[in-house]
This record gives sequence, structure tokens and C-alpha cells, in this order.
Amino acid sequence: MSAHVLSEMAVLMRREAVQGPMARWQSHRWVLAEVVPQEPGFGDQARCLRQTDDEALWLYPGWRLELFTDDAEGYWLNLSSPTPCIFVMWRMQEEASPDPMPRAVPQAMSLSYHDAGRWLDAQETVENVPAPPELLALLRSFTEAFYVPEEKKRQRPQSFQGLTDRFGQPASVSTEEKRKGAGTAGQQGPRGVGHVGVQKGEGP
Repeated sequence: MSAHVLSEMAVLMRREAVQGPMARWQSHRWVLAEVVPQEPGFGDQARCLRQTDDEALWLYPGWRLELFTDDAEGYWLNLSSPTPCIFVMWRMQEEASPDPMPRAVPQAMSLSYHDAGRWLDAQETVENVPAPPELLALLRSFTEAFYVPEEKKRQRPQSFQGLTDRFGQPASVSTEEKRKGAGTAGQQGPRGVGHVGVQKGEGP
């Protein structure tokens, strides 16, 4: 397995008020707001960019978006989808944190459908945003270089399947009677039809 750093990104998580009937049980929720290219001014520490009674916006900089040669199929599946995405897995902050308000914290980022599937199978929270065109161009080049479609196994034609009698024993089709009949015009079997005999295979 070989890792390639595709780009360095920053994640924006937003806390927003819940609208409609669901607000009776949950007043606010966290969502993935955006994934943007890393900039020098972002620094390397998470920080709150905006906070009001109804909204909060947190920046998580310094996320390396890596590609792995053994996961090329996962990238191909992403590229083949109607809207190729960046997947982000996040969790709510531990209650033991000194911060007065629990917040969503990114845990992993990927461009692979396989990664997203594994996270969802593990009951993690996974969201996605559309990947920008320049990122998709790099992903496509990487995938074309390393993705090898799995060859489909050819099925054995039915004509080559072994014959068995009604007892499940090997059997063969004999055309001997047909060949004899072809040399003697007008000769037919007891009921006026030619015979195709099914001979039970010999035992050991």
C-alpha cells in the first residue's frame, strides 16, 4: 500500500437551528458546511469563526487528503457516481472536554466509496460535499494509473456440462441407432421413430 497526498484541506462544521416539527425534540444540529483548500491564514488549530444563539461555525484546518494505490476501485466508484464527493466522518466532542458547548469534530476524510461504506457500517456519522473540478482531475489521473478492473470469470457453456441420468449418475448420448437407420432407408423403431439411447455411465 502506497499513500499519495493529493491536497491539504480545511473542514467547516456548522451548528444550526432545527426548523419544523423536529425542533420539538432537538433545537440545534451540527452539519458539514464545506471542505475548502487549506490556506496559510488558517493556521493549524481549530477555531470558532462565528457564533450566535442560533448558529456556530468552526474551522478545522490541516487535513491531508490522501490516496492509496490499493483503494483505486473505491475512487473509481466515486468518480462513476452522478456527483463525486469528498466524504467526512465526524463525531461529537467528548463530554469531558473543557469547552462549554459540545461540538462536531472531524475524524477522517476520504475520496473513496469503500471508506465511506466502512464508516457507515460502523455506525459513524458520514457526510459529503461535492468535490471541486480541479480535485477530480487529479483523482481521475490517479485512478486511471492504478485501477485495474477485476476480470469476470467465464462461465462454462451449458453444452459442456456433464450429463446425468435420473439417478444422478454420469450418462452419455448414443447416436448409434441413428447412424444405422441412416444406412437403411425406411427402417424405423417399434413405434415409427428413431432411437436416441441414454446409456448409464459405467461404474468404477
